[in-house]
Amino acid sequence: MPYNKFTLKQAQQSFGLQIRETDRLFSSITPVQPSDLLRQTLANNISLATAINTEVARFGMLIQPIVLEVRQLLSRKVSVFFGTEFTVDPARDLSGFPDAVISRGAEQFFITAPVVTLVEAKNENIVGGLGQCAAEMVAAQIFNQQEGQDIPAVYGCVTTGTLWRFLRLEGTVLAIDPVDLPLEPVDRLLGIFVSILES
Repeated sequence: MPYNKFTLKQAQQSFGLQIRETDRLFSSITPVQPSDLLRQTLANNISLATAINTEVARFGMLIQPIVLEVRQLLSRKVSVFFGTEFTVDPARDLSGFPDAVISRGAEQFFITAPVVTLVEAKNENIVGGLGQCAAEMVAAQIFNQQEGQDIPAVYGCVTTGTLWRFLRLEGTVLAIDPVDLPLEPVDRLLGIFVSILES
């Protein structure tokens, strides 16, 4: 079963997760100013992406530019992967192609230290994407352990492009922020990603 077949309940049962739904994960965060390029890109793309209202449009016009901006903000010391195979444990159904993975390593030819997984919400249903995101986060956690990477928390995000829901996995505790964050102001989203990747 690939990642995108998991519901949240299936992920909880399969991986013994304890779900916490009340944690505000980023209630205090230092905003990070976007580049002029990202400001202009979003100014040009938001209305077009939401008018076209397809997953391809939202991903290409809204999500990818933000992820690439994070890489630039961190001086390309992190790597980003879009639709790259990430098979960790096929026997436990931890296989497939995450929409996006941000890795703490600068190596761009293959995933080395996954820290954040991003799921594009199908049919703009953020809750429906939580299971897929949880499964990808468990896979990232196992991968890091196998590779000897000391990364205590793995983060995830389910997004429509205009709304963003963050998750954190520490051990078997999966904290799901109860609040969707809006795309704008984008400096808050950038601050969250930078905070995750620098911690």
